[in-house]
Amino acid sequence: MNSDRVTVVVATRDRRERLFETMPEHRAPVILVDNASTDGSPEAISAAFPSVEVVRLAENRGAAARNEGVRRAGTPYVAFADDDSYWAEGSLARAAALFDAHPRLGLLTARVLIGPDGRPDPISVAQAAAPLGVPPGAPGPSVLGFLACAVVVRHEAFLQAGGFEPRLFVYGEEALLAMDMTAAGWWLCYADDLVVRHFPLPAGRDDGARHRIESRNRLLTALLRRPPSVVARTAVATFRESPTAVWDAARALPWALHHRRTLPGPVEAALGRLGG
Repeated sequence: MNSDRVTVVVATRDRRERLFETMPEHRAPVILVDNASTDGSPEAISAAFPSVEVVRLAENRGAAARNEGVRRAGTPYVAFADDDSYWAEGSLARAAALFDAHPRLGLLTARVLIGPDGRPDPISVAQAAAPLGVPPGAPGPSVLGFLACAVVVRHEAFLQAGGFEPRLFVYGEEALLAMDMTAAGWWLCYADDLVVRHFPLPAGRDDGARHRIESRNRLLTALLRRPPSVVARTAVATFRESPTAVWDAARALPWALHHRRTLPGPVEAALGRLGG
């Protein structure tokens, strides 16, 4: 193991074969949170990897399944991985050392290398360019977004911010958490020497449904945290992209308005510099 101060939380649903490929690559204690799989994943993983703590959920909670894993983790730091990803050798130990050295650090996001050839994920390239600069004393550039499979969080900071919002379910759920952790005063930083290997399947998912959900979540996130002018622009853009996504968001409007709270000025200004 690379670190006994980090727990890896993996959320999965019906991806047994992928799990058998990635589970042997983890170098820290693993909590596997199963979103009500029907392919026998929990039983198969428990039998093949007895050191893995398998949590069987009675329903599919989407991204919020990770919250259950964090609550069960007994370590000060928690890394997320998908069933098709894992952290490269030494990365979790380096992450733990950075958290130990920086008490204000709430989240670290890594460089993501995609596929067998290890091509850089465009999101990592954008983060490395440091559009928000580097806070004095911070271990790397500030970020206001991340890929969930490529972050390590401080246990305390994640739970304080409420974790992933269950109503967003999946796709684009990271944005709201990034806003809330930053608003709470935590640093969110990119660290180029932390590496995640990601092996997404080339096909098999409904891209139309994913686009609709992502568009809905973008609008709901704006309703929950952004000023009216941004909400209006987001609604217009969403309608142009996916009118059905606007209808989906409208049905959740009473909930969004009830949970709405605007961001501190510096956080909103940083989002403005990023173009939203």
